[in-house]
Amino acid sequence: QVRLVESGGGLVQPGGSLRLSCAASGFVFSIRAMNWYRQAPGEQRELVATISAGGGTTGYAESVKGRFTISRDNAKNTVYLQMNSLKPEDTAVYYCNLVIYPQNYWGQGTQVTVSS
Repeated sequence: QVRLVESGGGLVQPGGSLRLSCAASGFVFSIRAMNWYRQAPGEQRELVATISAGGGTTGYAESVKGRFTISRDNAKNTVYLQMNSLKPEDTAVYYCNLVIYPQNYWGQGTQVTVSS
């Protein structure tokens, strides 16, 4: 079965960096686009970044463009989210996401808190 396990969250000061990882299993990782979402308290879950199966195409929410970088290692079945210049408004639970139509798969999430 599909399994997505996020890691790498934590508490960081404004301007700091974190690298999130999502280890995937239970499907052929190298043929699937992958996504990162986040959900802040009281807010809807929002798409942060997406990457194509081969890694050659990426997309970002306007709010993170130029600060976040999504990447993947198909040999390790892992997708990453490098987050730089973090702001308090980046505080949220970050989720790894896979869509194999019509099913949406989610990890358990990893908390990112940006605070001084």
